[in-house]
Amino acid sequence: MGYNNAISASDPQAVEKLTAKLEACKQEQTYMKDVNAYYRAYGTCKGYPDMPDDKAVKLDASVRSYERQPFPQWALSNNNAEIKRLENRITAITHDRDVGFSGWEFIGGRAEANTDLNRLQLFFDEKPSEGQRAQLKAHGFKWAPSRETWQRQLTDNAIYAAGRLDFLKPTDGRTVREHQPHAPVKDMGAR
Repeated sequence: MGYNNAISASDPQAVEKLTAKLEACKQEQTYMKDVNAYYRAYGTCKGYPDMPDDKAVKLDASVRSYERQPFPQWALSNNNAEIKRLENRITAITHDRDVGFSGWEFIGGRAEANTDLNRLQLFFDEKPSEGQRAQLKAHGFKWAPSRETWQRQLTDNAIYAAGRLDFLKPTDGRTVREHQPHAPVKDMGAR
């Protein structure tokens, strides 16, 4: 496996890949806890089900040298943090896909929510002015020459960023957020 095993949100199988990674982390967490419990009960890892003796000896040696258990607390904490991170990432990607972003027309062009590429794309009839290009860049949009469009990842933040740019205001008088079919409602909850 290579060094870069990052999973892009634009990957059509991102949720499936992240779910598989999440399950592997959960299994690892259970394994580490079980081995630690076995060690506390017997004072050795030898005899732990399905653990080769050479691995048990190595884990036992690590305990004697600097730790009180085969898998130190920091390893459990780091793995647990990765579990939480993956759960949050799955939730965010699922939310962004379920929102069903949509595009709009603006003076001099149109905005499209390209769900296949996971991009908010801005198509202009003519090249935007230098000031407009500077504003687009400042709001996270990048020029994609291969697609001949300004674009950024399709998220709530992309919609909010586009809504802050006056030259991207919809021609029908509504706001950019009003064009989105499932505009999220912030739950203020009881305080």
